[in-house]
Amino acid sequence: MTRYMRPPPKYQLILASQSPRRKHLLAEAGISADHVTAADIDETPIKNERAADYVLRMAHQKADAVASRLGGQFILSADTAVICGQRILPKAETAEEARRCLQLLSGRSHRVYGGICLYLPDGRWRTKLSVSRVKFRPLSFADRHAYLQSGEWRGKAGGYAIQGRAGLYVRQITGSYSNIVGLDMHKVAGLLLGAGFDYVQPE
Repeated sequence: MTRYMRPPPKYQLILASQSPRRKHLLAEAGISADHVTAADIDETPIKNERAADYVLRMAHQKADAVASRLGGQFILSADTAVICGQRILPKAETAEEARRCLQLLSGRSHRVYGGICLYLPDGRWRTKLSVSRVKFRPLSFADRHAYLQSGEWRGKAGGYAIQGRAGLYVRQITGSYSNIVGLDMHKVAGLLLGAGFDYVQPE
């Protein structure tokens, strides 16, 4: 991959996520993570925790966990949550969880919150919050059954992946599309450029 943006000299960018979607979004923008590693943290929401606070806390804790092992570099982390009404929907791990999510989302608008954290080599950190709104058309039994059979819902916040088959059900989007996929690239660019990243000049 040809880099379009790079960190300051002698530093690396570490992606604290094993999400292939986030890695792909970065790569599409010409931002190459030198290392990709998962952060093993407890992702249970605190009782009555607001969605914005939850995703920012998760992103920060992921970056913090990786920084404890790989400090002194730039560490980028993120978290995504799908909110329907006041409920934070789960990252569906079973077909039953995904079925319940699809029933809640059918014919309704919901919000997708994305928390982004950039750890700096000196130990400071910066965060950004992104909020998008998605409206699903009403889902028939055939829609829900086909999507559950696809298995695409597995491990996805809210039980769906907008960049895949679930895109067939989306009537309207307000806000960042890449945030819904997993990483608001506009806000990522702002964080990186503000931290000293620069564009690679053609030779």
